[in-house]
Amino acid sequence: MGKNLYITTAIPYVNGKPHIGNALDYLLADIWTRYQKQNGKTVRFQVGTDEHGNKIAAKAGELGIEPQAYTDQMVGNFKDLMTKIGADYTDFIRTTDLHHEAAVQYIWQTLKPYIYKSSYEGWYCSGHEAFFTDKEVEATNGICPDHQKQYERVSEENYYLKTSAFTDQVREAIEKNKMQIVPEFRKKEFLELMKDGLKDVSISRPRKSLSWGIPVPDDHDQVMYVWLDALANYITVLGYPDKEGWQDFWPADVQVIGKDILRFHAGIWPPMLLGLGLTLPRKLLVHGFVNVGGAKMSKTVGNVVDPIEIIDGYGADAFRYFFARHIPTQDDGDFTWEKFETAYNTELGNDLGNLVQRVSAMITRYQAGVIGDAPQTEHDMKPYRDAMAELRFNDALDEVWVNVRNLNQYLESVKPWEVAKNRESDKEAEEHLSEILATAVGTLMQVADLLLPFLPDTAKYIHDMFESGVVKDQGRMLFPKIYNHTQDPRAPKAA
Repeated sequence: MGKNLYITTAIPYVNGKPHIGNALDYLLADIWTRYQKQNGKTVRFQVGTDEHGNKIAAKAGELGIEPQAYTDQMVGNFKDLMTKIGADYTDFIRTTDLHHEAAVQYIWQTLKPYIYKSSYEGWYCSGHEAFFTDKEVEATNGICPDHQKQYERVSEENYYLKTSAFTDQVREAIEKNKMQIVPEFRKKEFLELMKDGLKDVSISRPRKSLSWGIPVPDDHDQVMYVWLDALANYITVLGYPDKEGWQDFWPADVQVIGKDILRFHAGIWPPMLLGLGLTLPRKLLVHGFVNVGGAKMSKTVGNVVDPIEIIDGYGADAFRYFFARHIPTQDDGDFTWEKFETAYNTELGNDLGNLVQRVSAMITRYQAGVIGDAPQTEHDMKPYRDAMAELRFNDALDEVWVNVRNLNQYLESVKPWEVAKNRESDKEAEEHLSEILATAVGTLMQVADLLLPFLPDTAKYIHDMFESGVVKDQGRMLFPKIYNHTQDPRAPKAA
């Protein structure tokens, strides 16, 4: 891995409010970015918005405005979420950016040897803005499992990208982990999907079917299919094809995507890159869905959870903690308000917040705030580093909490408050107390370093409190108790 690194996130459609899946993309990419920067790397971190396609045009039509005006209104919602979650991104792209549109037309021209025109009759999902094979439609009884809508039968003349020509190269890249799909079971799923070879894909639609998009060069009657346009953003945001230095960050080291779009990122994106003569990304990190109480989020059911509501109510670090630790990085996870609030109050509030408060209070009370010297303590960080390298962020946070709980147990066993009773008359007791509390501070400072990619505000709070050698009151508690969805155990019991 070189010094220059690049991580990407899937760009969401702007035809609705940002959701948990978008937030998960930003969070996972941000954790990786902060970790790599902490280790001296230079990182470009891409985010953006997907602004072409029928869903955008339809929504704008409902509001009686032009699609461009609609996207201009909506893009701020996604930027707000990125800001609230603390995403430390470097590059933001809109697919309506003029540079992007020009670059995509250049990509089309470069791919021309692999493009042909043909009539198509098949199944189309308006939610995905994608075509599906008979086999895929039959497997789901004609209903898209992601959108719970029937596939439409479509007959039209389109341009195709000859992805089939790249089947062997793509299969080899995936099998040999030249383009590693993480986790392994997603890799196996996709290899099974492509066992009969990649199928050529439609990369345009007639203008009468798709009015809002990038025009096909030299064919006014055709508009580029949204997936070709959207996938290209990962290189156009760097400045492809003509901005100096864009190659310094390609290929991408990690591309963060949801499991529902793996087929596009493993089946269309690699052939596009190979057709352009470019290197494939090194890793695709495929996360799962976030369910609510075991059920899929659905507007119809009314169980959709707004990430901004969580952040506004509990803070960005609380959001980041739960979704990084309690939602598996590489699989589906489950959210309930009760689970979230229990994790907030028990793990963040009791395990960590109270620990920091106890240590700082004892140093202030017994040593006038002055932190003594302690012998260097060594903690086994290999499990943490291995988990980070393997993109198992939930496991890495588990390792951090081993240190947090071990420190709590250490303090309970050595009882510094008992040692403190003899500090004024017993020099050894005074020195022992100083060593205990300094050891606690040393461990907390290491915990802060490990937490930096996950909970940046909390890491800063701990550093600011202890790093000068004198306890500095931060003017607030870490993770004060909140009981909006669970019972406060301190509350009086009902008669």
